[in-house]
Amino acid sequence: MVLEGNPEVGSPRTSDLQHPENQGSCVLSSPGEDAQPGEEPIKYGELIVLGYNGCLASGDKGRRRSRLALNRRPHANGVKPDVMHHISTPLVSKALSNRGQHSISYTLSRSHSVIVEYTHDSDTDMFQIGRSTENMIDFVVTDTSPGGGAAEGPSAQSTISRYACRILCDRRPPYTARIYAAGFDASSNIFLGERAAKWRTPDGLMDGLTTNGVLVMHPAGGFSEDSAPGVWREISVCGNVYTLRDSRSAQQRGKLVENESNVLQDGSLIDLCGATLLWRTPAGLLRAPTLKQLEAQRQEANAARPQCPVGLSTLAFPSPARGRTAPDKQQPWVYVRCGHVHGYHGWGCRRERGPQERECPLCRLVGPYVPLWLGQEAGLCLDPGPPSHAFAPCGHVCSEKTARYWAQTPLPHGTHAFHAACPFCGTWLTGEHGCVRLIFQGPLD
Repeated sequence: MVLEGNPEVGSPRTSDLQHPENQGSCVLSSPGEDAQPGEEPIKYGELIVLGYNGCLASGDKGRRRSRLALNRRPHANGVKPDVMHHISTPLVSKALSNRGQHSISYTLSRSHSVIVEYTHDSDTDMFQIGRSTENMIDFVVTDTSPGGGAAEGPSAQSTISRYACRILCDRRPPYTARIYAAGFDASSNIFLGERAAKWRTPDGLMDGLTTNGVLVMHPAGGFSEDSAPGVWREISVCGNVYTLRDSRSAQQRGKLVENESNVLQDGSLIDLCGATLLWRTPAGLLRAPTLKQLEAQRQEANAARPQCPVGLSTLAFPSPARGRTAPDKQQPWVYVRCGHVHGYHGWGCRRERGPQERECPLCRLVGPYVPLWLGQEAGLCLDPGPPSHAFAPCGHVCSEKTARYWAQTPLPHGTHAFHAACPFCGTWLTGEHGCVRLIFQGPLD
């Protein structure tokens, strides 16, 4: 047995990590240690899961929810690399793996492993994301199926890791947030097995990738009216940035991208191979519409009394309090190829092209005919513009800038495919543009 420590670094003291408040509780409203009673907690940012339109189908409960605020913890629980050990037998890893000592184990062969011990970092807060419901996971995320909702049933095999990733936030301004692949398990360990992609870096340290990877995309121009999709990258266990592998779980890593970092920006997308999360900063959320503004837009749209151009009935968007069940009698419907808005009617079917294919009575274009639903997750909107466009073919309505941005944004799917999808329900977009401008007819009187 060979055990080598770094003589220049002392042994870590991890008693602070055992504090009960630092064991991965869901941080929704816990104030920071500098906050005075009655003051708002210091918020690092919010994570929003794409595809749920504001709430999980079963309801947001505890750490399993569609949106999570990351607030400053009462006590720092961050960790940073400290000592690296080379060991000649994997059995020694059991001696180093305990709940009070965070470590990352790299298995190089049956007779050689490298273990990097981590020590307490009083300058950062750590938040962990994954499929596991264990206490060390702050945000429990499950697979999202196209069309909205979680993949359910015993046959649904999850591709999200139990300990998918971790985010470290600086406790001091500007409260920078950095993302790393993999999270620490119940034994405070990250274990990269013999088949996992791993390597020694030029400075003699270790790094690696998780099985299905953690992908990140930073938007160009920020998350605003001038945004454009960025380039998808893969984040390593140590937070380095790499080009994508040939396939999601290939053992050969991509190329190191030296001029990019793992710092999250407003609008950064995080893909966990089964669910995609959006990161919003507090400053970015101030520019986003509020739920009150979305409700005011709904009422304003209904106050215009749009009418069905054929049936001449008055149309109205239903209240979000109703939830998305069966369409309301006054629900607006749209032909997604042309954008003409009608009330529901049963004519114009083209059965030879599918049950949803209808011929628009105004322009004769044939395509899907679907009810319109307002997008209710305000954090997914780039601007507070009026609800003028709908995604095709699902019919979720939002502003023009928001619709065009998401229609241009390819989201990872499977091992190497990418599809643009509606951010509100996860349905893959179709048609030339992925969205359509809505054409309403006003009242004839």
